[in-house]
Amino acid sequence: MSITKESELTGMKRISEVVGTTLKLMRAHAKPGMSTKELDDYGAEILKSYGAKSAPYETYGFPGYTCISINKEIAHGIPSRDKILKEGDLINIDVSAELNGFWSDNGGSFVLGRDIHNHQPLVDASNDILHQAVHTIRGGMKIADLGHFIETAAKKSGFKVIKNLSGHGVGRNLHEAPDNILNYRVKTNKERFKKNTTVAVETFIATTSTFAVEQGDGWTLVGNKGGFVAQHEHTILITDALPVILTSFNEIGQWSQAN
Repeated sequence: MSITKESELTGMKRISEVVGTTLKLMRAHAKPGMSTKELDDYGAEILKSYGAKSAPYETYGFPGYTCISINKEIAHGIPSRDKILKEGDLINIDVSAELNGFWSDNGGSFVLGRDIHNHQPLVDASNDILHQAVHTIRGGMKIADLGHFIETAAKKSGFKVIKNLSGHGVGRNLHEAPDNILNYRVKTNKERFKKNTTVAVETFIATTSTFAVEQGDGWTLVGNKGGFVAQHEHTILITDALPVILTSFNEIGQWSQAN
């Protein structure tokens, strides 16, 4: 979305605060023994309290209000009463919503409780790479160069990236152009980030896999070679200088220090 007037920026800031706050509160609320459906219902109530509508539910008929993926699930995990959170689980929560015609998107992976399965290094890498990557973005920068930065940083940390999932434009819809903010460089992609536009940038950092594969439920994604994936996502406003991180309310960037 291109921001052309103050009211548009105000609208994007408001919905970004909502989804960021919802993600932060859901993460704090998650406890061993809780079902992902219970956690999703909690998130749904927060969105409702702001008058916001769940983007996946409204746009795609997703069977839940937020996406909650556990362990080897990469993304689009369906909330369920049968999925019970356990100590040491790798959990990803993705919250996107609409308010007054504006849409925003954010997500983050974290370890529930004690890191008994050694997932924290993966989580920290994804979190830190997103923080670094976002702060490189300027108006006029090639989208492919961001992908190169993310993949290079992942390799330096001993990890891989998922190549068929990407960040995207967001604002008047959940998914807008550009729809190709990938975690690796596509040399043929000459498109550039544009000043005063809003995009969702996300990392998909993996231990083993390089592609996401859809499961039989038509939603849940897992890695083509197994292993684990951590994802972190911010909606930002691109400028000539440092971008404005609209979803900073989720406190991504502080999570690696908090766990």
